[in-house]
Parts: sequence; C-alpha cells; structure tokens
Amino acid sequence: MRLLTIGAFARAARLSPKALRLYDELGLLRPAAVDGESGYRFYDPAQLERARLIAWLRRLGMPLARIRRVCDLPAGAAAGEIAAYWEQVLAETAARGELATFLVDYLSGRGSTVEETATLLGIRYAARSESGLGRTSNEDTAYAGPRLLAVADGVRGSSGDLASAAAVEALKPLETMTVPAEDLLGALADAVGDADRAIGEIAASAPSGEAVTTLTALLWSGSRLALVHIGDTRAYLVRDGELFQITHDHTYVQGLVDEGRLTAEEAASHPRRALLARALTGTGGVRPQLALHDAVAGDRYLLCSDGLSAVVPAGALREVLTGDGAPQEVLDELVERAYAAGAPDNVACVVADVESLETPPSGAGE
Repeated sequence: MRLLTIGAFARAARLSPKALRLYDELGLLRPAAVDGESGYRFYDPAQLERARLIAWLRRLGMPLARIRRVCDLPAGAAAGEIAAYWEQVLAETAARGELATFLVDYLSGRGSTVEETATLLGIRYAARSESGLGRTSNEDTAYAGPRLLAVADGVRGSSGDLASAAAVEALKPLETMTVPAEDLLGALADAVGDADRAIGEIAASAPSGEAVTTLTALLWSGSRLALVHIGDTRAYLVRDGELFQITHDHTYVQGLVDEGRLTAEEAASHPRRALLARALTGTGGVRPQLALHDAVAGDRYLLCSDGLSAVVPAGALREVLTGDGAPQEVLDELVERAYAAGAPDNVACVVADVESLETPPSGAGE
C-alpha cells in the first residue's frame, strides 16, 4: 500500500503537520517510515483511524498521556475509559460551577452597607456519636467547639474509624486560629486538604489499602460561618420554624435524582442509596462543597451522619429541632428517634444554637 506524505496524511486526518510531529515525539503516533536522508515522515493510510481518534479526544480536552492509554486499549475498554473521563469532567465542572456561584454571590454582596459585625454571635452546642443497633464498631466521629462543628462518617471495612477521626482532627486547629470572615473558606479548604493527606497515610498502611470518610463542618467568625461538605453527611438549618437542608448529598442515587431518573421517594429505598460519589479518600483531587452563610441569632444547626437522616424523616427532624430544649436535650431526642427506627447504622450528630453575645451567654457547650 502506498504511504502518504506527512502533508497528505495531515489533511486526511484533519491534523496539522506540527501536531503529527509532536505525537511522533511522544510515541503517540509514530510514522510508518522515515526517510533516512531527509528525515521526512510517511504514514500508512491504516493509521488514519488512530489519528482521527486522537484528534477527537484532543477536542474533548483529554490529556495526551490519557489519550495514549485510550488508544492502546481494545474498543470496548477504550469506550469505558472515555466515559469515565467525561464523568470526571462533568464532576469537576459542577464543582467549579459551585465555586463560581459562591464567588458571584460573595462579590455581589461585598458592597453591602450592613455591618456584619454589628451583632456579635456565639453558639451553644452538643455532640454525640453512638453505635447502631447490631453494629460492633463505630466509624462515625462528631465534634463541637466554640467555633467548629464537624461530623464525619467513615466507610465500614476501609479503616473508616481512623479516617473519620483524622478528618476531624485536621480541622480542630481552626478553633484557635485567627481567621477573618473573608478567609473562612480558604482556611477550611486548606484544612480539608490536610485531612485528605492524613487519610492517604492511613490508607497506605491499611490492610485493604483504603481509608474513606465523608465530612461536613461549619466554621464560625463573627456572624459568618463557612460550610465544607463532601459525601452524604448533612447540615440542616432551622430558621423561623422552618427546616432547610443546606448540603447536597454526593451519592450515586442523588445523582440519578438530579438527572430526573429517580424520584426522591424512589431514591430513599434504592439498594445503592449509600454508594458515595464523592468522599475523602486520601488520593488527592478533593472536590468538597464550599459555601458561606450569614448566621442569625435564633438559628439552630444540625450536622448528622446518614445514620440519623436515613431513618428519621424530615418532618420528624423538624418537630424535634423546633422544640424548646437545649442542644443536648434535642440531640438526645434525635438519637432516641434513630434507635426507635431501628438504628441500622451508626449515628453521629451535632446540634448548635446561635445566640447574641450582647448579653452574657447562658453557657456554651451545655
């Protein structure tokens, strides 16, 4: 079969000669022959299919190293690799979209004439983590302090107890750091990066080679609080008697709900409802949800693992959370509700009440 010159092959493949020379240097698409005297490259027409695939993958934005791997796979495996890459792109795009939305909201409100420190706020809080009925281990970690609230739910059988504890420990230094309100999210993001690295060290020595946990936390400064969230632990806000879920579950099933392929009712009983789409795994590339909120005196916050939210419906949560009890009393009743519902999973909860500090507080931590 007659070979094509680099110019003719470039036109047929819709690639530039410069791109072909680069792909040759990288070992991605070697010419069929090279003239020994002139160094001129020649290509076999049979190479056009690979060249076109490379061109298409480049249009997708796939890195050259990954393109090489795709091109060397059988057709079926290559299709799976492309699908996995595109899922990653969509997830990263969604994460960037969340960040862009936050930045737009944050910058749009920068010129507000309202003094955010006009009212000094504090919190009363309580934290509790209990094993589920029939469970022989507890991978959930709950923490509450004057400035930090956190719940982490480790994956069972993957050093989850160590992972959840490490995630919360990585955030605890924020309690004593001086963090201006405008730097809250950056400080939280850095701490989550530290948490992921700590989990990576745990995974390296774990028998399974894995360590996985969710994490949901709130960090306070003045009247502002920063939220970081990854996985299916949740944060709720009670304001003016209404209950709002302020986190979005990072699960396979929630993704189906978002795409309109499942209803919320179907998702609640789906056999894969606990399958995480995002979590801290110690492998880098952490993509948590980050958000900044304004706190108001009278607000009540609940952070919890799915050991509570999966068995106690939203209506019951609202009923308990809108009661008059102090955080510890409310927390104890929530755990009792989970046990009454069978508590098939471990239960970790934090309840915090926001109050004005213009008068002496009634006692943080009660």
